[in-house]
Amino acid sequence: MFRSRAAQTTILAAGSTLALITATAGDRAHAEGNLDANYTISFARIPVGEITATAVFGQNEYAISARACAGVLKALLVDGEASFSTDGTIKGDYPVPTTFTSKIVSNAGSSDVTMVLEEGNVKELAVTPPPSSDLVAVTNANRQGIVDPLTALLFSAAAAGEGLSQETCRRTLLIFDGHQRYDLKLAFKRMDKMTAEKGYAGPVVVCSVNYEPIAGHRANIPLVKYLSEGREMEIALAPIAGTRLLAPFRLSVVSTLANLTIEANQFEAIMAPAPAGAPPNVAQPSNISPTRGDGGDERCVEVRSGVVVCQKVPEPASK
Repeated sequence: MFRSRAAQTTILAAGSTLALITATAGDRAHAEGNLDANYTISFARIPVGEITATAVFGQNEYAISARACAGVLKALLVDGEASFSTDGTIKGDYPVPTTFTSKIVSNAGSSDVTMVLEEGNVKELAVTPPPSSDLVAVTNANRQGIVDPLTALLFSAAAAGEGLSQETCRRTLLIFDGHQRYDLKLAFKRMDKMTAEKGYAGPVVVCSVNYEPIAGHRANIPLVKYLSEGREMEIALAPIAGTRLLAPFRLSVVSTLANLTIEANQFEAIMAPAPAGAPPNVAQPSNISPTRGDGGDERCVEVRSGVVVCQKVPEPASK
C-alpha cells in the first residue's frame, strides 16, 4: 500500500519525530541531564518495530538523537531503519536548531539529509537523492520560519507554578525535514495517567494531533491521505522528573483497519544537580531515596502537580 520511497521515508521520520516531543519550561533556568527512552511500535497490537531516543540538555544548548527500526506488515507500511539527530541553543524560552541530519534506509531505497539553520531559516541543505519532479514543489518561503522534526516539538510548557497544563497542547508546529514541509496542529484533549515498564509512572497531558501536508509530497500518496483525512491521532506527554520538561510517552493513530501505536516501555531521566538559583517550581530531590528492584538507586521528586515521581540516579564516579 505505502511502497513508494517518499511514503516510507515519511513513516519512519514521523515515527521518530513524534517519539521525541519534548517541552521546555517558560523560564530561563534549565537543568542539565538527559532522557533515555525506548518505544515499541505496534500495529493491531502486534509489535512491529522500536524507536530509541536520547535527549541531552545543557544550560543553554540541547542535542537530540533518535533511531527507528520498523518491519511493519510489508503490504501496508515499510521495512527499514532511520536515524536522526539535531542540536541547537536555547534562547530565552525557545529552542533554536542549528543543524539537522537524517539517514533512512528501506526496501524502497535510501535517503540522506544534512541541513544547517539560522534563526528558523534554512541556510544550507543537501539531500540525496534529489527530490522527484512529481512532488508538490518546496519553495524558498517553505524553508523560512520552520523547525526540524526533532526540535519541532521542543516548546514552552506550563507557566511558572503550574503543573501539567492544557496550554502545552495549544499550538501549531511548522516542520521541514529536508524533504517535506508540513504542519502538526495540536489541541488539548484530556488529562490521564500512564506507566512504563521501566521508569515513569504518573500523570500525562494528552493532545490531539492533526497533520496538514504543505509541500514536498505527492498529493495522491495513500499515506498522505491516511494522515490528513481527519484521522484520529493523539499524543500523551509526561514530565521528566527533576526538570520543567515534558516528553512523549505514547502516540496513537486510530484506523478502521487497525490502530498504530508508539508507546514507551522505558522512560528514564538522569539529571545533574539543579543550577544555583533554580526557581522553586523546578522539582528538587526529596529526602526519599529508595532502592530499586534491580539494585540501583532512585531519586524521588515532587513535581509541580504534587505527584511524587522516582527516576534512577547515576552512580558516583569512582576515584
